[in-house]
This record gives sequence, structure tokens and C-alpha cells, in this order.
Amino acid sequence: MALKESQQVLEAIKRSSRPLLCVPSGGGADAYATALGLSRVLTKLDKKPLIVAADGKAPKNVEFLKGHEQIQPRLENMRQFVIELDASKTKVDELSYEMKNDKLFVYLSPKKGFWDQKDVRTSSSGYKFDLIICIGSPDFESCAHLYSENPDFFFRTPVINIDHTPENEHYGQMNIVDMTASACGEVCHDLIDAIEPGLIDEEVATAFLTGMIAKTKSFRSKAVTPKTLQTASKLIAKGAKRDEIVQRLYRTRSVETLRLWGRALARLKADEEAKMVWTMLSQQDFMHAGSEEHDLPDVIDELIASSPQAKVVVLLYEMRDRNICAIVRAERPLDAIALCQGYNAAGTREEIRLCLLNKTIIQVEKELIGSIKAQIKK
Repeated sequence: MALKESQQVLEAIKRSSRPLLCVPSGGGADAYATALGLSRVLTKLDKKPLIVAADGKAPKNVEFLKGHEQIQPRLENMRQFVIELDASKTKVDELSYEMKNDKLFVYLSPKKGFWDQKDVRTSSSGYKFDLIICIGSPDFESCAHLYSENPDFFFRTPVINIDHTPENEHYGQMNIVDMTASACGEVCHDLIDAIEPGLIDEEVATAFLTGMIAKTKSFRSKAVTPKTLQTASKLIAKGAKRDEIVQRLYRTRSVETLRLWGRALARLKADEEAKMVWTMLSQQDFMHAGSEEHDLPDVIDELIASSPQAKVVVLLYEMRDRNICAIVRAERPLDAIALCQGYNAAGTREEIRLCLLNKTIIQVEKELIGSIKAQIKK
């Protein structure tokens, strides 16, 4: 008899020693918080998980969750080059190395005798991670550089795909995709609850509920169902700190973020027919506000809150290298990826990020906003 999905996941986790949790570009607070909660569960199962996120470190509003500082922006040192020496007959007395003209020279001194070429073999080790868990990623491409720089790793390693969107391509060996769920936090609660409810402690419950509250705008989105509220109730019963979550997500804004929001609001433009709003931020705006690029998710959240009729919100901003990037959020049935096709955008249907090189922010505004409007009309 075939194993249930939860049992399949449990068996995959048991066989793993170093699982990798991937947060896609545009995953937002839900994916980050869920990854942190799931990482805690894996640690309790004596695994050594690592979280890697396409958008880098966690957003400020989830930095109250434990472990956020350990999230990595890239996959590095995935494999090792192995030099194997048969020292059964001739023992090693001394080892040294040096770099010459970008070449590495390794020197081995024997205690007696010598080695020849047949005593030496070279090989590559297996990948550092033996299981991939993608959280909120509809496809591999949404993992951006994490996937594009390591495609062989993604194809050679078992993948658990956790999501709640109908766009998900079911690319994993195990696909935990619940389209009735409101957030990845809800999907993961149901999964772990089916495996072993005792694994959900106060810390895990707080992380999963953070994802749910962030994704549903504090249970005000259309995706909220009676089951969603029931799951939230279970997490609160497990010790989830609802009041702290709401405080951190919605009531804590730094002075720097508020300044940046004010500058973005002052340049806010709208197209009522397309139900679209957009704004622009220059490097000078960041300098005057005393803020950084990691404040942008808070800014776009405030733009959405102040523009309830908008179905598409675009934030254009100038990077330190003077290239222009954009965050585009779209409300269903619109698709952010489809709206920005041709721009090498990375992310999900609800939020994407893209960058355009060697153009001014005014040029990008004219080109990108015009393109999105044309797509909306289609």
C-alpha cells in the first residue's frame, strides 16, 4: 500500500541528515516564517537544517523569530574536491601547500620510500545537502539564483515541495500543495500535525502563525476559510504569541521606514482604469530617510494599505550601483509573473522582483509601467 503524503515526508526526513530549506524570491514573511518554524522541527528531529533565501536575509518584521540571523543568501561550497592517497605502505610525514600563479601545489613528504601516480586518486564528494524543501515556490525558477547557479543539485537531490497556490507545477518528488490553505504556515502546520503533533512547540507555533497572519493580512484576505481560523486557534493553543506577532508585523515601524514611506507616498501615481498604483525611490531618498533596501517590504505593505482599490502595486527603486529594480505585487486573478513577462522577473504570481541595467528610473518607469498596463488590458 502506498504511503500517505505525511508518511512519505517523514521517511524522507528520516533518511536525511542535512536538509536545505529554500525560500523563493518574493516569498515574503509567510515563506520566511514558515521556514524558520520548519527548521526548528527538523532540529528537534536531530537534523542539521540550513535556510537559504533568494531575497537574502529575513524581512525586519519577522526578525523577532529565533534563528533568522542564520538565513543564508547563497549556496556555497556545495561539493568538495577529494585527493585520495594510498598511505598503507608509505606513511605521510609532512603536508604543506602553496599558491603559484592561481595554481595550488600540495606537497607530501613520506617518512620513508615514495609514492607514484597509481597511489593517488581524485574525485568529487557528494552534495553537502541531501534533501531540499522548497517553501512557497511554484517552480524551480522562482528560487532565482539558488536554482540557476545550481541546477544539477536541484535535479539530483530529493525535493519536498510545500505550497498553497494553484500555479504550483508539482515539481517535487513529494508535493504537499494544499490549495484550500491560506498560507504556507497553514500547510506546514497540517503536515507536522499529521506526522507528530508534539513537534509543534511554542516557538514553532509562533512561526507558523506569523506566516498565516502575514499572508492573510491578519485574516482579512479572501483566502481565509473556517479551516484557516481553526488552524490559527490550534496554534494559539500550542502557545503561539498572537499579540506579539500582530505587534511586530503591523504596529512596529521604525522612524527610518516611516520617512521612506513618506517619500514614496509623495510620488505615488495611479491609473484608475488599470487599478494600478506605482511610486519611485532614489538613492537620495534612502540616504535622507536613513533607511536600507530591506525596509522596502514594509513600504510596499503601507502602499497597499493606503490604496485598497489597487490590484497592482509597483515600487521602483534605485540600487547603490545606480541600476533600477522593481517590486511588483498583483492581486488575483492578475499574475505578477505574466504582467512582467520578458523582464527576467523572479518570484511568485503574487510578487516578483526584477532589475533593469544601465537605465534611469524615469526611463524604467516609462517602459515598465507602460508594459504592465498593456498586459492588464490584454
